[in-house]
Amino acid sequence: MTGPHLAYTYAIARYTDGLAQVVAALTGVAASRVHLVQPTRGRDPVAAVSPVPAEDFDETALRRHLEELAWLEEVARSHHGVIEAIAAHTTVLPLRLATVHLDDGRVRAVLDARQETFLDRLTQLADRLEWGVKLYLDAPATPPPPPPADLGPGRAYLHHRRAEQDLRQDSHDAARTAAERIDAAARLHAVDRVRHRVQQGELAPGPGTNVTNDAYLVPVERAEAFRADVMRSTDGLPGIRVDVTGPWAPYSFAAPHEEEDTAP
Repeated sequence: MTGPHLAYTYAIARYTDGLAQVVAALTGVAASRVHLVQPTRGRDPVAAVSPVPAEDFDETALRRHLEELAWLEEVARSHHGVIEAIAAHTTVLPLRLATVHLDDGRVRAVLDARQETFLDRLTQLADRLEWGVKLYLDAPATPPPPPPADLGPGRAYLHHRRAEQDLRQDSHDAARTAAERIDAAARLHAVDRVRHRVQQGELAPGPGTNVTNDAYLVPVERAEAFRADVMRSTDGLPGIRVDVTGPWAPYSFAAPHEEEDTAP
């Protein structure tokens, strides 16, 4: 790579003897080869890094690129591809998209300064992966019944409004019940949860309204039971759809978190 470049950092990982070979085969952001940076003392933890052109990733350029959806999608695809490949081999702490440092020396300085913190978190995440659980509420299948024919216009309007409110309340109650059932089922297996903001607009593809958007940290050996119990948890509740995705590297659990109260 010609010209000034920066060190794009994908993740912090637990070192293994075969990790360097795995990483050496990876192509990351800006079609650059990925390599490992180790701390000054010891081999653990390591950072997965690749050089990227400063003209695209310095502070000024990033502000401009963050408005370019196609550019962001390409970077995100490469970023997550590197992380998932490493996560298939060892425990990983994913970093935020477009985490850049001046050079490998600065990356090493971060590893040195936070070595024990990184190692503690990696120990907590060992043999655990992230699963996403989204709850959707479908629109009522039928409109409220028409008002009785003997009502005048004013009373008929009020009757219709009350019927609409009853439908909305029924939907709200169903969503709350579903959310409680899902979380109870998930917590039989998960060791942690992060509650994200619900998705709206283009971020919420498919039918229905997204009412919860949670991430659960689940031990690898409990994955199948987790998925099965969550999917069964809303049986018998009409108008409810549950979307379970994963497993993923523990993106939502790489750092301590504070949950946002977004329950329905």
